[in-house]
Amino acid sequence: MKKSTSGRDGVSVGYYRLFSAGMINGIGDRFSQVAMLSLILSLTGSGMAVGLSLGIRLLPSLVLAPLGGYLGGKLPRKAVMMTTDIARVPFALSFLWVTSGDRLWLLYAASFVLAAGEAIYAPVRKSSIPLLAERSALMRINGMEQLMTGCVLILGALTGGFVSHWLGPETAFVLNACSFLAAAAIISGISFPSSAPEGREEEVRGNESEPGNVSRRKGLASLVAGSLVLQTVLGYELLVPLVNGLDNVLISVYAIRVFYAGDIGVGAFYAALGAGLTLSFWAGGWIKRNFLTAALGGLLLEGLLLMGISAAGGFWAACGLYVLLSLASGIGGASLDTLLMRETPAKWQPVLFGLLTAVTNTLLGLSMLLAGWLLAGTDPRTLGFAGGACFAAIAIALGAYVWIRGGRGGEVSVPSRTL
Repeated sequence: MKKSTSGRDGVSVGYYRLFSAGMINGIGDRFSQVAMLSLILSLTGSGMAVGLSLGIRLLPSLVLAPLGGYLGGKLPRKAVMMTTDIARVPFALSFLWVTSGDRLWLLYAASFVLAAGEAIYAPVRKSSIPLLAERSALMRINGMEQLMTGCVLILGALTGGFVSHWLGPETAFVLNACSFLAAAAIISGISFPSSAPEGREEEVRGNESEPGNVSRRKGLASLVAGSLVLQTVLGYELLVPLVNGLDNVLISVYAIRVFYAGDIGVGAFYAALGAGLTLSFWAGGWIKRNFLTAALGGLLLEGLLLMGISAAGGFWAACGLYVLLSLASGIGGASLDTLLMRETPAKWQPVLFGLLTAVTNTLLGLSMLLAGWLLAGTDPRTLGFAGGACFAAIAIALGAYVWIRGGRGGEVSVPSRTL
């Protein structure tokens, strides 16, 4: 049986290629997103238009993310990811024709198609990660995923702000199209194994016969019903997107309409988020256990920081708070992904990641649309404070659920059977 070749850190060369492709693809997307948001605001001046453009990008996940999870289990992962990258090139270039308000429909339509490709691509990519690393390296890899997102925000959003400002949004749109081609070329060199690295499948098979363990042959619902960890993580994944859309829309609105920093301000805020995510890679290395506590504590801190950002007196103070916000978010995100990969047998991962992508992105898209609508009659700072308070409330509610179901304060462990 073909297996991945892992280095001394437990990470295969294939993952480093996947990481590089994600980095290039993400930077191009951020170039395009910063330019797109600035273009929309310059053409319309409408927060509702910003919310609509961001929401549209996430709505295709409802149908197509489960399809991506299905394809990830049936077709070669490399072929699926390369095809979706190459197919998105002409739609990325179609933004070049949006030169007036009456052509915004073209931007919305192209954004929908680009998002449809990402909805298929994302669960296939994520379910490939456990195949390219050993069990002991999962937290490190998920930390690297946060690092990648941080670098994308720094290099993509900040640089994208300058590119859009000095060279025009057209340059950013062309670079995004080129990034799809470059990412596809890198992915073409990955050899995906058909199973998890050596040692992990033996562990799964050996544990299937142990009393009290959930069999791989049982359904996904039975798996979730038997795991307090999965119940809590899924609760997190379903509740947080309901509020997270507010923050996504407010980043651009804060920069342009509250602090009057323009395109460069949008890029600087995203770069601050990137700096925090980059720092979370090293900070997360100190976490060896209690991943659920780290995730819920990070969410609570995010809520408090969002309330602080809503009351920030200046642009640079808000930037500093965004760094701390994404530091907490990065640690929490890596912890959550590690729990999901450890608790879910490999056969169920493409389906679970596909369903999660569908539901969370759809909820996030609806939340963005709601945020755009609320901005028409609500002060941005008031809306930001309310969003932060909701984050804190979700963290407290999930923590209480774990405390009650887990034996009133007993440690919630991740059993070895889950791999």
